Amino acid sequence: MARYTGPSCRICRREGQKLYLKGDRCYSDKCALTRRQSAPGQHGARKGKLSGYGVQLREKQKVKRYYGLLEGQFYATYERAENMKGIAGENLLQLLELRLDNVVYRAGFANSRKEARQFVTHGHFTLNGHKADIPSMTLSVGDVITLKDKSKASEKFKGIQEVAKNAPGWLEIDFEKMEGKITALPVREDIDLPIEEHLIVELYSK
Repeated sequence: MARYTGPSCRICRREGQKLYLKGDRCYSDKCALTRRQSAPGQHGARKGKLSGYGVQLREKQKVKRYYGLLEGQFYATYERAENMKGIAGENLLQLLELRLDNVVYRAGFANSRKEARQFVTHGHFTLNGHKADIPSMTLSVGDVITLKDKSKASEKFKGIQEVAKNAPGWLEIDFEKMEGKITALPVREDIDLPIEEHLIVELYSK
């Protein structure tokens, strides 16, 4: 499957805001956006007013990049959200939050969604006691993710308890067992990213 392999910091510069794609580096002085705020490319320093379509497109691109999805994956998720009961934009964010790689990140078991995706594909976690190495898997209330015993000895995971971020209210974390359980569906108030999901709905509804 195709995936983006270019510089992560270039994406943040293109969107004009931090997307926190590189974990701790994004909070330091090494952040590329802190040092150079212009968009990448020869004409990156030029700033023009976006059209209505341009605003919608940039919002979609921003959210897609927050969660690390390609266009086809993102649109397929939107179609699922549109066919669910409720508000399409909020359904979209809920489905994105319930992706296995995002849950690993939100539980504090990884420094970024990109790192979480790598951990999942490398088979470090189980879902309800079974093998789970597909980052796009959609989890449900009651599902439990657990770090495998052989992975707990890794230096990468030993310091997680000390640096773990605060988990959202819909996740229950047990750091002794290195386990996270989904206790409720995420709601709009649980998503602290600067997202205007209605713009994405307007874009795809054209």
